[in-house]
Amino acid sequence: MLICKVVKPLVSTNRIPDFEHKHLQVVLDGSTQKVAVDAVGCIPGDWVICVGSSAAREAAGSKSYPSDLTIVGIIDHWDPDAGKAPPAPKPGTLSSDPAAASGAGAVSKGEQG
Repeated sequence: MLICKVVKPLVSTNRIPDFEHKHLQVVLDGSTQKVAVDAVGCIPGDWVICVGSSAAREAAGSKSYPSDLTIVGIIDHWDPDAGKAPPAPKPGTLSSDPAAASGAGAVSKGEQG
């Protein structure tokens, strides 16, 4: 299974008969765009669960269906950046510490005792 983001619908009016009238969506898998059969009725911007191979054909309605990627679920909440560590500061740059950036804890010449 894959987690993908729906980019936009794909319209193809000239199809083989086995393709019926299934909706197609362009999905983003990382940085790769793919076409998936939409079995659930998603919209652009939705995060979705996709299946491939024989599971995609069966989820689209038949093992003989010509699909290798089918959307089988819409994810209610997904934060793709959750759990990622913040980027490390580059050498030679200022600290990302808010206290250091605001001058908190620094003593000016007039305050020295």
